[in-house]
Amino acid sequence: MRYFETRKARIEIIPMIDIMFFLLVFFIMFTLHMIPSRGLSSALATSSTAQNLPHPTLVIAVDGHGQMFVDDQPVSAAALTERLRHSGHAAETVVTIAAEHDLALQSLMRVMDACRLAGVTQIGIASRENQP
Repeated sequence: MRYFETRKARIEIIPMIDIMFFLLVFFIMFTLHMIPSRGLSSALATSSTAQNLPHPTLVIAVDGHGQMFVDDQPVSAAALTERLRHSGHAAETVVTIAAEHDLALQSLMRVMDACRLAGVTQIGIASRENQP
């Protein structure tokens, strides 16, 4: 007669919590890749050996005249150095320089020097892959 006894229904909540945490992590990781880096539109140089870089902490856009922009705001080399120094962790900061393809090498070196003076060691230069 135990077969006909009614059992109290119960909802297993542990698997539901696991699924909710999985969905939370999935959506967090997905939205991190959807956030665009702010910067100026520029015609990047091309390279046949371009590689993917780690997600930059700071993107520095440089126009054809050598003017630097951080978060769409013009900035001087001295102000950039101070900003990077006061960020707290300059040695762990990843900087990507997005420069116009016809930028003079001296202007590029000025940006790199400003970063190096602040203690930044991870500097990348943005480029596009050559189209065959």
